[in-house]
Formats: sequence, C-alpha cells, structure tokens
Amino acid sequence: MTELPLVIVNVQRGGPSTGLPTKTEQADLFQAMYGRNGESPVAVVAAATPADCFHMAIEASRLALNYMSPVILLTDGYLANGSEPWNIPSVDSIPEIKVEFFTDPETFHPYSRDENLVRPWAVPGTPGLEHRIGGLEKANITGDVNYEPDNHFEMIKIREQKIQNMAKTIPDLKIEGDEDADILLIGWGGTYGAIKEAVIHSRKKGYKVAQTHFKYLNPLPKNTEEVLRKYKHVLLPEINLGQLAKILRSDFLLPIIQFNVVRGLPFRVGDIESKIIEVLGGNNE
Repeated sequence: MTELPLVIVNVQRGGPSTGLPTKTEQADLFQAMYGRNGESPVAVVAAATPADCFHMAIEASRLALNYMSPVILLTDGYLANGSEPWNIPSVDSIPEIKVEFFTDPETFHPYSRDENLVRPWAVPGTPGLEHRIGGLEKANITGDVNYEPDNHFEMIKIREQKIQNMAKTIPDLKIEGDEDADILLIGWGGTYGAIKEAVIHSRKKGYKVAQTHFKYLNPLPKNTEEVLRKYKHVLLPEINLGQLAKILRSDFLLPIIQFNVVRGLPFRVGDIESKIIEVLGGNNE
C-alpha cells in the first residue's frame, strides 16, 4: 500500500515452523505469492544456482526500485549451502539501476503515476514535497486517506497492474534441449541443476527432451503460455506438493504433470530421469 521499494530474501527450509530447519524445501511459494492481508500483490523472483543468487539479488533490487514495490527473492537451503566456480564480475559491468527522485513541488502528488503506473519517489524532507504514507488506504493521485469503496477498488487494480507491467522488462523463457521434444521439463529455484542433468542423461539415451526454468514467478514471463502449449507433455519437479503447478494450471488451464518429493533433500537426478521415462512410456523411438 505504501508502494516503497523493498527486497525480502527468503531462504526456504523444511517446514512448517522449524520442522527441518537445516534442510532444503520449496514450500514458501504460496506464502510469497499470497501471504498478505487483502489484495496486495508483490513481485516474486527466484535464483537457480548459488552464483545466480548474486544476479537475482541485483534483479530484485532493479524491479523494486524501478517499480516502487516490494520484491521477494526466493532461494533455498540447497543454494544457501551450495557453492560453484564463479567469475566475480567487475562493478563497471553491472548495469546501473537508475533512480530518479521527483523534485518539482508544483506538480508533485504522492500517488500520481507514470506510464507503468509507478508512483513518484521524493527524498524525505525535501521542501515542498513533504507527504505522509502509511497503512491506511490512500486516494488515487493525492495520497489523502480515503475510505470510498470505488477508490479502494481502483487502487487495488492499479497495484495489481503495476506488478504485471514488470513483464515488459523481464526476459522471455528460453528453451534448452531438443526443439522437437516430446516432453518439456520446467522448474524454478534450486532444482535447475538436477533437472538439467536429467535432461542431458535422457537425451543421451535417445529421448527427445527440453527444459525451461522460471526465475520470474510474479509476474510470469510474457511467453509462458506460448512455450508451455508447444509440448505434448509438461513435467514439473518441485520440492513441495505442487505449488507452481497449481499456479500454472490456474492461469493457463494446462495439464501440468507434477513430480513432488518433499524430504528435506534436493532432487536426485536419477529420480527425475526415471519420471521422464515413465511419462514417455519408455519409448525413445
């Protein structure tokens, strides 16, 4: 409601509560997507590898600052305790995140909007730009406290659309593997490595398999539905009871095949490979 930039890092571990506090899990996606009072959308992104945590933290900061919104960055215990060779980037190679503060007191309104529905940001204490934000619903444009039903509905729609507008600046899904694959494996977060290895092994055995991985979960990439509808079978391994699968089925009415194992451990490559063969009926012709 305050529409201020904030990055929240959630390193997912076994739950609920402290059920498996030192083990990995992917069970906080619903919490990140929906775990707030009322209709309060935020952006949700996820890192795929230990090194990717660096890049997705920057990306979360970019979205938060450019769209004046909280962003939740999901990692997990497997990534947090993992390691991999990483070429530390030069600071000069990292794209600048530009922040433009509003400076004109004659035209300033706390909840006016740009073309992406992003409200302006003024440095606190700037003469002529003093304003109050807080937990009460605000009037569109002026930012005055407002309890009118139609204004509340309008502000809810604006905040939701603002999050969806982020899709304009996030990358499309990319496919790895066979272009004419019989099955597409999708995943998110720390399952990337296990899925990738299972795809490589399956292709070596003659199966036509492809992979794509979600780093952006809210909003989803613009080409999500286009990609998913290309394949006869879509298999989604998750270390939960099917949270992303339920979201994708709800949004696109697609028959996502779930593969869920929640043991506090990362997926075994062989288990995913066996599931691929099971879905394809053992046929690699």
